[in-house]
Formats: sequence, structure tokens, C-alpha cells
Amino acid sequence: MSKIKVIVVDDSVFMRKILSDMINSHPNIEVIDTAKNGEEAIEKVKKQDPDVVTLDVEMPKMDGITALQELMKVSPVPVLMLSSLTKEGADATIKALQYGAVDFIAKPSNIFKINVEDTKKELLRKIIIASKIEFRKKAFNDIHSLNMSKRIDHSKNKISIQNRSGSKGETKKIVAIGTSTGGPRALQVLLPNIPKNINASFVIVQHMPPGFTKSLADRLDSMSEINIKEAEHNDTLLPGHAYIAPGDRHMEVVKEGNKFKIKLNNNPTVSGHRPSVDVLMNSLASMGIDNIIGVILTGMGADGAKGLKKIKENSGYIIAQDEASCVVFGMPKSTIKLGVVDKVLPIHDISHEIIKAVEV
Repeated sequence: MSKIKVIVVDDSVFMRKILSDMINSHPNIEVIDTAKNGEEAIEKVKKQDPDVVTLDVEMPKMDGITALQELMKVSPVPVLMLSSLTKEGADATIKALQYGAVDFIAKPSNIFKINVEDTKKELLRKIIIASKIEFRKKAFNDIHSLNMSKRIDHSKNKISIQNRSGSKGETKKIVAIGTSTGGPRALQVLLPNIPKNINASFVIVQHMPPGFTKSLADRLDSMSEINIKEAEHNDTLLPGHAYIAPGDRHMEVVKEGNKFKIKLNNNPTVSGHRPSVDVLMNSLASMGIDNIIGVILTGMGADGAKGLKKIKENSGYIIAQDEASCVVFGMPKSTIKLGVVDKVLPIHDISHEIIKAVEV
């Protein structure tokens, strides 16, 4: 088996050495070259055609975001961003995921405090995932262009969104979304096309470390008609609002009186994840209500499949993203295999299907 070829891009000689040593420790992965800035990276990627590139966000001469945008134009390749644990680093990372990065690795601001074993494990795992993505066959630029395209004109939508049942301030339905690798970009296609006066609340689990989910929520909020925020303990679900589970916190929904509330906890990881999609879906299923719409988007593994099965058993409606528009088909595929999915759709059709399902 040929080795996975990686180019490491970082302005720090020390970080290039640390990352190269981590990557070369795997028998099936090798660093074929390094670069100290974006301009050098572009030239080396064009010449050497690596399978994966690790790209630092903050670099002189040409920063990682600019380099990423250029790479997507001239030599598309799976890119993992290396992001500092700062607000600026998180904001830049979310932007990078929109512009085409497959995923990211969080690194401490102080490189001498890096947890080598944990970072190495995550880095190698994500490089292997990235290398398996049929990147050039995923119509990536078409998906990316959807982010930049005009939003749906809801006034022309055939589905009526004016006449509501249910009292003011109470949500008619709950839309629960689970996603992982490729999720931020998928959410940036889906959520901006949801009308602000939809009578549904959205609860979202995106596998992501702490410090990044608020930046994701803020960016999605700036693009969307509905209100989007990082979830807080005891938030009351409101129609036209979306709540994203904070990194490293499980999110559940409970019913208190006639209201639905969010509960956050630090319980052990589930299938290696916190937040876990299954934890959210199981909490919704346990209420025994039939007003749940479950949505499973791009991501590695099977998190969410079992919980969505329980929601389906309580007469919920389940939507899965199709393979062609997924960065990684694992999570939707696992759910589809259980035979609980009502509709399998490309990402740009899912918002319309959610609107239809809410109005039923």
C-alpha cells in the first residue's frame, strides 16, 4: 500500500519539525515536504500533488486563509487547518471551513504546552480521514458556490409560512441536526435558507472542540434569517431559533411544563464524542413526542444513528444527506442502513424538505 503523502505548512521551524515527526511516526503516512508560508505552499502543492496538506492559519507573507482560497482554485486538495485556541483563531478556522478546508486541528498558543500524544492521535486520525475523501470527485466547488449563492426568496416559496397553529412563543416542532466532518460547510448551505418565521426550533450537534462552536454559531447567525447561538444551560427553545451544542458539552432537551429546555452536562464521552449526536437524539426520543424532525449530515462514524432510530420509533421524520454532497458519508450511511430514513437528499435540498415537514 502506498503511503499517504503530506505537505506541512507552518511559519515556525519548531512546529514544522514537531508535526513532521508526529506524521512520520505512522507507518502509512509520510511528510514529503514542508513550507514556511502560503506562497511557498501553493508552489509545492502544484509540483508534488500531495494527498493531504496541513496548513497553519497565521503566517507572514501569505496567511493560511488566502493560501487555502488559492489552493482551491489552482490545485484542490484536502486541507487540514492548524488553528490557535484564540477567538481570532477560531473565527479564521470557521471561515477556512467555508472556503474549503476539510477539518482542523486545534493547537495551543504556547507550543511548549502542546500535548504531543493527544495531538498526534487526532492529527493522524484526521489525515487518514482526509486522504480517503474523493476530493476532486465531490463537486466541491459546486458545494462551495452554494454558500456564496443568493438565498432562497421565501416570499416565492410555495409553502405557506404565514398561518401558524400554537400560541406565541411556543415551538411547533423541533428539528435536531447531527454532523461532524464537513458539517460547518453543510450548515452554511442549509441554515441560511430557513425562513425567520418558521414555527420550529433547531438543536444542533457539530463535533467540534471547545472555543470553536461560538465562532461557528456567530458566523451562521450572520448569514441566516433565524437566530443562531451557542447553546447555554436552561435555554428555552423558541421558534425561529437554533442552538448549537458547545464543544465538550453534551446537550439534551427536556420538557418542563409546556416549554422545552436545553440541559448541558459533562457526562463521559459517547462513542468518543462530547457533544454526542446520540445523546441529543436519545433525549428527544425519551419524551415520547411525535413533533421531531431528525437530520443527519456529513460526518465520519455512526454517531446519531441509534438515537434517530428511537426518534423514528416515536413517529419522527428523518432526513439524511446524500453521499454525493457529503464530505464523509459515514454518519448518514449508518443511519440509512438502519432503515429509518424517510428522505435522502443533497444538502441544498434539505432546507426545503425541513420547511415542508414543519408545515405538515
